[in-house]
Amino acid sequence: MNAKLFLKTLFLIAVLLLLVLMGMHNRQTVEFALPPLLPKSQNQPAAIMYFAFFAIGILTGVILVAGGKSGGSSKNKVE
Repeated sequence: MNAKLFLKTLFLIAVLLLLVLMGMHNRQTVEFALPPLLPKSQNQPAAIMYFAFFAIGILTGVILVAGGKSGGSSKNKVE
């Protein structure tokens, strides 16, 4: 395992730990309103909201990073 992957993994674990701590200590219900997409406001526990926003952020990052690179570079091919 290279150092870059190890540091990224540690960072992700730290962020997930913060998510768990927020979920444990924020049990009150919060209201979420998004009129263009949701006709009624949503009342959910704060932990569910934190998890949903975190998941949306991760999916957005994965979509932005995915793809883009082709199979191999033409400069490194030996003919």
